[in-house]
Amino acid sequence: MKLRIRYLADITPIKYITGGDWIDLRTAYDIHMARGEFKYIPLGVAIEIPKGYEAIVVPRSSTYSRYGIIQTNSIGVIDESYCGDGDEWKLPAYAMRGTDIPKDTRIAQFRIIKHQPEFEIEVVSELGNEDRGGFGSTGTH
Repeated sequence: MKLRIRYLADITPIKYITGGDWIDLRTAYDIHMARGEFKYIPLGVAIEIPKGYEAIVVPRSSTYSRYGIIQTNSIGVIDESYCGDGDEWKLPAYAMRGTDIPKDTRIAQFRIIKHQPEFEIEVVSELGNEDRGGFGSTGTH
């Protein structure tokens, strides 16, 4: 499988790390955001994803602590139809504090996954399984 990448900014090239699950994305330009500001942060790439696949884009784990921004749509989903020369990937970000993010900063990450398989929906009156304890109960017992 190949990802075809067009660079739209002078940034460090994307690297696939053998055994890694996520691939880093970088800021295309120096970014300044005031507290409470929303901005689409350009990531400097347009990528052709193979048919039958999509990309999930999320912030890196250190993004909030270092820069005080959160991704506004929780995760980004990019399907294989978003593959034109000008279809630049961006991170929709909201600044919780004033921040400056230098060009070429590893700010987000992505992974490629297969589209959801086809399935049938069956409505039942009972599932017949043991309850686990309710939403948010993991690790409380």
